[in-house]
Amino acid sequence: MSTPKNQLPLAGSERVPMEGAREIGPANPNETLDVTIRLRSRAGKKPIVNAAEFTKPIEERTVLSRKEFEQHHGADPDSISRVEAFARQHKLLVKEKSPARRTVILSGTVAAMNEAFGVELKEYEHPGGRYRGRTGPVHIPAELQKVVEGVFGLDNRPQAKPHFRRRHGRSGVRAAAVSLSYTPIQVAALYNFPTGVDGAGECIALIELGGGYNQTDLSNYWSELNLSETPTVSAVSVGNGSNSPTGDPNGPDAEVMLDIEVSGSIAPAAKIVVYFAENTDAGFLNAITTAVHDSTNNPSVVSISWGGPESSWTQQAMTSMDEAFQSAAAMGVTVCIAAGDDGSTDGVTDGLNHVDFPASSPNVLACGGTELVASGNAITSETVWNELANNEGATGGGISDFFPLPSWQSGAAVPPSANPNHNVGRGVPDVAGDADPSTGYITLVDGNPDVIGGTSAVAPLWAGLVALINQSIGKPAGFINPLLYKSASTAADFHDIISGNNGAYSAGPGWDACTGLGSPIGIQLATALGVSASAQAKRTGT
Repeated sequence: MSTPKNQLPLAGSERVPMEGAREIGPANPNETLDVTIRLRSRAGKKPIVNAAEFTKPIEERTVLSRKEFEQHHGADPDSISRVEAFARQHKLLVKEKSPARRTVILSGTVAAMNEAFGVELKEYEHPGGRYRGRTGPVHIPAELQKVVEGVFGLDNRPQAKPHFRRRHGRSGVRAAAVSLSYTPIQVAALYNFPTGVDGAGECIALIELGGGYNQTDLSNYWSELNLSETPTVSAVSVGNGSNSPTGDPNGPDAEVMLDIEVSGSIAPAAKIVVYFAENTDAGFLNAITTAVHDSTNNPSVVSISWGGPESSWTQQAMTSMDEAFQSAAAMGVTVCIAAGDDGSTDGVTDGLNHVDFPASSPNVLACGGTELVASGNAITSETVWNELANNEGATGGGISDFFPLPSWQSGAAVPPSANPNHNVGRGVPDVAGDADPSTGYITLVDGNPDVIGGTSAVAPLWAGLVALINQSIGKPAGFINPLLYKSASTAADFHDIISGNNGAYSAGPGWDACTGLGSPIGIQLATALGVSASAQAKRTGT
């Protein structure tokens, strides 16, 4: 297909086939699909967030309401009008538009999309199935170049994978009773999470790209834990996503249930809202922007346990998702993301090291994994999670090839990349927590008791902790990375993990590219983030 003369390539939109993919032929020209247009901010190149704001104590910070954010940083009405005119010209339906999310969703046939965006959509087959894809860039008219940041959804390849790991060959409550496994409540106690708070008034958003939950499992799980209060869980469908349990405890249901059970056990009075979307770059982006800008549920914390190597993403996708996380920071929303389960290579077989995105965004709290060994109520040892030799994964971590070193990480002695380019970029992860499936979490999935680990468990663990801290402060903590790195240099707020490696990177004193600053000492962190000692003593009755 020849590109129309008035169309230009959209920078950062280039695609190549998935590794191992084979072209089958042209996509069905009559197939209908949705395409997400991500628009630029009405503020132009003005930064969404002021980095200096996040060095202030939480109680002194200025955050925007969702309405204020839309007014300052939403899409300009003229930009939306230009996309609507483009849609009419190409016989595409405007299915949805949101100035706050800077999003317009268009619907039309493959034939119409090919013509509108100067692409040639084809069908591909790869080891994981089939997908509709394209190669090269997306093209848009010159008059849209200054208003459009990204075009998503033409390609529907699976973009991310869940970061959970089941314990191999040892499943069920009987095995858990004789092995090193814990309920989320036990892990929270070992990490000295604040007591006397339960997450009341907070909303934890979970992003899921497949699977689902059933209320019976949750009720049975809460009952087994003897929770005096049980979480309220609801689902939000984004696009064609929905709460659709597969019935397979080895599939994505395990991710969904792990996220709910960990976060809900730690903050049982919090409202938990699960945003279900399709596992594509468009679905992932729309789930994040929907959650962050949700003025009905008003999430104060977002937990994400899905991702993929930076090398598998387009530049436009990483840019747009990172800007969504900047938006979250501006509105006082904390985003916790699993750092990956395949060690320093992130599962890529090119001989290089890779970090997982979206954990590598400098506007999120990237969560790595440890092996947590305890006796009674005390931690006896904690090391880097690395069970690659047993095919049970290892924590992700390393140096970003896409995002530069953020200012708040400049004093953390982030090393050059272990790759030949020796790049010094954003260091991953920021923090850690129990993730090794051999010291995993007791769960219930599709009626099956099991023990599950992975950095997927660490993101909701930290999300639960942040919800407790938010309640204690009486204000959302928001983007906490600058304060965490500052407090780590002056106080013992973390269990510093100094033993183990994830492949190319080894643990050591201070920050490292395996476990970041370390695992949490919850009460100490609450104090560092602004919860007064007297308030904590009052809640605990001491």
